[in-house]
Amino acid sequence: MDTLLRILIFGLGLAIVIGTLFSAISTFVLPRSAPSPLNRFLFGFLRRVFEKLMRFAKTFEQKDSIFAYYAPIGLMLLVPTWYALMAIGYAAMYWSLDIGDIYTSLGLSGSSLLTLGFATSDVFLVKLLIFSEATLGLILVALLIAYLPTMYSAFSRREEFVNLLEVRAGSPPSSVEMLLRFNRIDGLEKLANYWASWETWFAALEESHTTLPMLVFFRSPRSEHSWVTASGTILDAAALSLSALDAPFESSAALCLRAGFLSLGKIAGYFKIPYPENPQFPETTISINQEEFLAVLDQLEEAGIPIKEDRAQAWQDFAGWRVNYDYALLALSNLIMAPTAFWSSDRTPEKT
Repeated sequence: MDTLLRILIFGLGLAIVIGTLFSAISTFVLPRSAPSPLNRFLFGFLRRVFEKLMRFAKTFEQKDSIFAYYAPIGLMLLVPTWYALMAIGYAAMYWSLDIGDIYTSLGLSGSSLLTLGFATSDVFLVKLLIFSEATLGLILVALLIAYLPTMYSAFSRREEFVNLLEVRAGSPPSSVEMLLRFNRIDGLEKLANYWASWETWFAALEESHTTLPMLVFFRSPRSEHSWVTASGTILDAAALSLSALDAPFESSAALCLRAGFLSLGKIAGYFKIPYPENPQFPETTISINQEEFLAVLDQLEEAGIPIKEDRAQAWQDFAGWRVNYDYALLALSNLIMAPTAFWSSDRTPEKT
């Protein structure tokens, strides 16, 4: 009976070590989105802690200052969590090999994992476990050190576009303001190159924010900026251009829109946010009503921007574009507590 118990404990310890190792690999090494149950639990628990802390904040700026620490703290907690699980898993294996009581096993495990060397064993199999534990401990630290520059490089590339958008669309950004400024300064025909650059940005966003999911929660340096509201601004501006402006069809705007709603959908899918597949308007509603849309057209027309005569058809076309990203945009705005911005985080996410 004692032998069977030790075999079971050894298997349990080995399973803990392997599970922890796979969590680290999926987080730091695997070049594709692979949700980790351990990471989901850790960040979910930490999110509840931060939500309680933010109850004491009275303004959005105060909440933003608190929530800015959420992702960095969660990231830094990963390695101690993995170390603790590794230590427990190896301690279970040491105990099953009868090197001493549980305290002796934990001491040997901690000494090996942290490469302190104050405890060892002359048993060959135990020595192999000690070497493997010390190696894994060093690997975990090395992975984190190599991971941080990669993540902050992706963050820097993302924020470059978010910051530049203020020049074109104001702060907080607005799709209407963006079209008005382009019309005044460059002319709407200059939008083609702009859509192409944001198409590339959306493609990079999808890749980085699903393979490095902690980036989703890294907040912009300024509280009124956000990658989510920037996404909504660009997508709405492109949708307005295609549906309402009396101008030749611009394929780069359509490609930017498709890249954008695919990107937001993939990121929402990673976080298991349910959203309609292949939605169609009016079967699937959107968070913007026709009156809001027509008011925007009046504003654009007053500024001298040519608007299509058939506004009812323009509304149908706009809603047909917006329905592809409306749900994901609102859900992600809610998920990351985005600052208030026009036609995105400024409305209640009724469907989230």
